[in-house]
Amino acid sequence: MIPPYVTAWSGEQDLPHRVVERPDRGIGFVNELLSDRDQHGVLWQQTMLRAGTGRPEFGRVHPLRQRRAMELLLCQVCGCIAAQNDDGVLWLQRDHRDDWPGWPEGMASVEPPICVPCVAVSLRHCPALRRGAVVVRVRDCSVVGVRGVLHRPGVLGPVAIGAVTMSYGDPGVRWVLASGLVRELRDCTLVRFEELADQAA
Repeated sequence: MIPPYVTAWSGEQDLPHRVVERPDRGIGFVNELLSDRDQHGVLWQQTMLRAGTGRPEFGRVHPLRQRRAMELLLCQVCGCIAAQNDDGVLWLQRDHRDDWPGWPEGMASVEPPICVPCVAVSLRHCPALRRGAVVVRVRDCSVVGVRGVLHRPGVLGPVAIGAVTMSYGDPGVRWVLASGLVRELRDCTLVRFEELADQAA
């Protein structure tokens, strides 16, 4: 199996950076570059770009490729444009309909969308999806925030305190070292797998 586009490889290690507190109450890197932040001013984990080097690490997502796939609505598996029609952009999700009424309406997703041919590939190869998955068309999938590691001030510098998902509107986002872009899924319609098979034929 060819590893998904967003999968990190063993040759793609995080670049060493020292996180420091900034005067404007947030975190930054020593010798920070403009490219270390997104358009909202949030600091991002910098990781080597060496896809195909070493072995794929299926449990690890490459921050830059995930961000690119989410920004451009690319398929998380092949990296091409995700499936879109009048009903919205196509997403493949683990089935969490028991989590709340109307799921996945309002869900914050760090998983990029998908194209029709890659749905079958994902269902065949991903153990988590084999336990239950749904295909969803999403008409409104606005970028709302980031997933990453929250920091707090410390005596010797900022201290990492754990993983969070935080909206761009939250002042605390200045203390997050981001590794994933988040889109909120709204105006969702569940799609039967049989309908996708017809589209792929």
